[in-house]
Amino acid sequence: MFGELFGRGGAGPSDQDWLQAMLDTEAALARAVERAGLAPAGAGAAVTAAARAENFDVAHIGRAAVLIGNPVSALVRALSAAVPPAAREAVHRGATSQDIIDTAVMLLARRGADVIDADLVAAADQAARLAREHTSTVMAGRTLLQQAVPVTFGLVAAGWLTAIDEARHELRVVRTTRLAVQFGGAAGTLASLGDAGPALAALLAEELGLSDPVLPWHTDRLRIVQLAAALAGVCAALGMVARNATLLAQTEVAEVAEGGDAPGQGGSSAMPHKRNPVVSVLILGCTRRAPGLLATLAAAAEQEHQRAAGAWHAEWETLSELLRLTGSAASWSASLLSGLRVDPARMRANLDATGGLPLAEHVSTVLAPALGRLAAHELVAAASDRAASQGVSLPEALLGHEPTAATLRAAGIGAAELAAAADPAGYLGAAAEFVRRALAAHGGTNGETQASVG
Repeated sequence: MFGELFGRGGAGPSDQDWLQAMLDTEAALARAVERAGLAPAGAGAAVTAAARAENFDVAHIGRAAVLIGNPVSALVRALSAAVPPAAREAVHRGATSQDIIDTAVMLLARRGADVIDADLVAAADQAARLAREHTSTVMAGRTLLQQAVPVTFGLVAAGWLTAIDEARHELRVVRTTRLAVQFGGAAGTLASLGDAGPALAALLAEELGLSDPVLPWHTDRLRIVQLAAALAGVCAALGMVARNATLLAQTEVAEVAEGGDAPGQGGSSAMPHKRNPVVSVLILGCTRRAPGLLATLAAAAEQEHQRAAGAWHAEWETLSELLRLTGSAASWSASLLSGLRVDPARMRANLDATGGLPLAEHVSTVLAPALGRLAAHELVAAASDRAASQGVSLPEALLGHEPTAATLRAAGIGAAELAAAADPAGYLGAAAEFVRRALAAHGGTNGETQASVG
């Protein structure tokens, strides 16, 4: 019922995906065992041919998992029965259950990270488009949910872009440097393989395209925590974008609106007039759950001796859920940003509605050389209070108060100077330069991403 909402994008592994990842690990191990001369020729190919998820009953394996607390033993029995007798000695050779599940996690993480990255590329490209198109689109900056000084929507979009690109970078670092094979046997010594253990581990890593770690990491869960943190970072970036979109789409603000032409999109079951920002809401429905999942995985990283009693088990579904939700948020974000409609006229109207008050800082700066910084600040603060209470603009409040007007005249400041000081377009600082920097950085990040993933 909820899969289309929170399982969009395909990054989250299904039971079938988990089964195939474990089978892929067993098949790679069998090939490595053969390459190491520990199984007859053809054993690896035979196991690989049999190791297809559709050949196994995932429900039966799941039911049998209760006997030892994980599904690997049942899987090994089923896989061994599916291969010729001569190949059976290559199945699960030297491994323990955790080796198979942890390595499967690494394969699922790599697949999920690539799916997420593709959607983040699309989302970032759309944020870059918005930043380019609206470099000069003036709007109110908002701090503590109140209007502050002017910004541009291009700068806002550039902020989204940079956050997405940096989250992508962190996930890419984990994907390329921290996904490693797990192969340590019963207690991390590979004792059952004698002197052949380390070489076999290296062959297994080569077969799977994963890193060969310094030593088995059964109870060193830093890799899992780093993966989870990178996924939570993606959710943090996307949640920020979605939250901004919901705030800017409020009826009273109406500076952006979600696109989408599907009949009924954004509708309400009770109110026919509604057009809700449903895509943003769904992104937030995903991203709000990431911190709790990260906390669970961080708590589970404290593990005992050579094998954890329960903490390891707590990781499996938690990490699956985090992959699923991050992938869904990334996919929805690409959709949100590609269809986002921007209303520059509404942005300017909202800014102008405050009568120049967001430019109070600029007016103070203009007056400071003649009046002194503190005096200018106090004069403008008093005028701002009058403007708000009387419903007039800041320049009107300054010139309409005779003592203040006299001070301004003595300083050679009149209506023209105040109008220029209260013009939002004249107080944008380095906004355009920051947009340029974000776009330039995005271009470099895109090239790196395509090179590493492609």
